[in-house]
Amino acid sequence: MSWEMGLEVLSVILLAYFMFGVSGFGSSLVAVPLLSHLMPLQSAVMLALVLDWVSSIGLSQKDRQYVRRDELKYIIPFALLGIFIGAAMLSRVPNGPLLMALGFFVTLVAIRYLLMGPAQHTISKRWSAVAGLAGGTASALFGTGGPAYMSYFGHRLEDRSELRATFTGLMVLDGGLRVVVFMLSGLFFAALDLKILAAAFPVMLLGLYFGQRAHKALSNRQIKNLTAVLLFVSGLSLLVRGI
Repeated sequence: MSWEMGLEVLSVILLAYFMFGVSGFGSSLVAVPLLSHLMPLQSAVMLALVLDWVSSIGLSQKDRQYVRRDELKYIIPFALLGIFIGAAMLSRVPNGPLLMALGFFVTLVAIRYLLMGPAQHTISKRWSAVAGLAGGTASALFGTGGPAYMSYFGHRLEDRSELRATFTGLMVLDGGLRVVVFMLSGLFFAALDLKILAAAFPVMLLGLYFGQRAHKALSNRQIKNLTAVLLFVSGLSLLVRGI
């Protein structure tokens, strides 16, 4: 990889984690589509996986007492099954169809995120099967399982501290499971650029720092609109590329 392309990759990482610092959401939804213009999809997914996993571990340390383990035990088995399905597809399906699917997925998430209101009712735990399978598959395929997980927990947990802590706890477990599955499949080290990963860590921290500062200066509506617009542009860029 040339140094010019390396700078472009690090710029995407900075933008993605700036947005994560601003909104607490969507780092991989921003990073993976944009990185896919610069590297193979598998490499983009592995890079985002490690960065998201490390950042989730850091965030999880603050709110461990709020994690609802009773909720996690229902969704984790289905998430693991979804991870196996997604990992198999990532290693076998050509990049072209996967990138188009990712573009549609991120664009739809952006529209839903912009239009959705707060959860109005509690849903059954049976929906953990759907959320786990969808989230695990999307996580392994695109590194973007967060929307499915958050949608489920948003209809299960009313307390904001429990919601954030339980979601973050799941992302730690989800990331760890994906690392193990991808290592066993041989894809992890085959697709991951360790030099780019080493350079990306300080850039990720810088993005988080400035994003958290910006969060204090923006209203909830501004944060929501900014996140939705960036996700929409990120997803649309893949759709335009695939046409």
